[in-house]
Amino acid sequence: MAVLRQMAAVAGMNLRNLPQRLGASLVVVVGTAGVVAVLISVLAMAVGFARTVAGAGRADRVIILADGALSESGSTLARDAVTKILTAPGIRHDSTGDPIAEAELLVQFQVSRKGDTKPISVALRGVGKAAFSLHPEIRIVRGRTFRPGVHEIIVGRTAWEQYSGLDVDDHLGFQGGDWTVVGIFENTGASAMNSGAMGDAETLMTAFRRNWFNAVTALLDTPGSLDQLKGALAADLALHVTVQRESTYFAAQSRSLNIVLSFIGYVVGGMMAVGAVFCALNTMYAAVSARAREIATLRAVGFGAAAVVISVLVEALLLALIGALLGSLIAWLLFDGHLTSMAAGGGGTQLAFALSVTPGLVVLGIVWACFIGFIGGLFPAVRAARMSVATALNSMEGR
Repeated sequence: MAVLRQMAAVAGMNLRNLPQRLGASLVVVVGTAGVVAVLISVLAMAVGFARTVAGAGRADRVIILADGALSESGSTLARDAVTKILTAPGIRHDSTGDPIAEAELLVQFQVSRKGDTKPISVALRGVGKAAFSLHPEIRIVRGRTFRPGVHEIIVGRTAWEQYSGLDVDDHLGFQGGDWTVVGIFENTGASAMNSGAMGDAETLMTAFRRNWFNAVTALLDTPGSLDQLKGALAADLALHVTVQRESTYFAAQSRSLNIVLSFIGYVVGGMMAVGAVFCALNTMYAAVSARAREIATLRAVGFGAAAVVISVLVEALLLALIGALLGSLIAWLLFDGHLTSMAAGGGGTQLAFALSVTPGLVVLGIVWACFIGFIGGLFPAVRAARMSVATALNSMEGR
């Protein structure tokens, strides 16, 4: 208990003297804040991207692709294959007996970001009459839905906010002539669909001169119907398709880019952390040097080396923690909910999404900051503990 009381007393005295070393202390705080802010902001991009991509997935909805295709853009399904899929057992039907499933087409058109003229590609999904039954989470928030057989499209809310020329009644010139934006839709959760547009599949097939679809999306009859559907499609030797739960498919789609973004975040954050550690080392060595007489006096009156070590480490960790909280606040204020976009689909299709600063990322930033503070304070603390009382007093007398 005596040792603990010594540690508490020395640490408290050291912290009360912090205002006398305000300038040097701020160097540690600002350096750590920079590391944490950068780390959290980059990883917030990865989290936001993953949430957006995975947000369109439901456990009771499946996506059927050509065998061997890794994504919708690389899949082709002929009309006769689609007919067999839509009549397979395991798919839910509506009150009229029609399957809640449809073949979908994935194409692109070009727009530009608001305030920019550089063309970028936006995904345009061709859907059928079952679109809103198949995706009940989608609702029209402005205008109306498109009409079959007409050059009309509806645009996701995120795309409408990010890109120019996508307001209701705007006209777009791309494949097949003039297309009119007749509505803005929104997914009730984060979803990649909010970054694109939708139109009538058959009209788009004619305009883009396609005679095949990219995928079939369907609702399962019951949660356990996946195996039934897989078995029925596998039994037809003329069909070469794979069936995945939509949630599984979208999780796989986000994995690669998540790894890249996380790698960038850790590498950049790691390099900045090295610099912050050196800042902390310099600051704490200077603090130990300035406290040489104080440390020598404490040792002379009976305070142990452990109390001195803890006092230095507590100071370093406290400064790092303040820096972590400041960096987390900066990241949250500047980046949480901030809309950005990147090429994330086949052919460079843009995906717009919001960055997400989560409690988990804040905790990670604090852990990194504590590591910086611990390493930055450890060696100066050991030096302070090993300081000879006579040498420290003599060095102070010579100043």
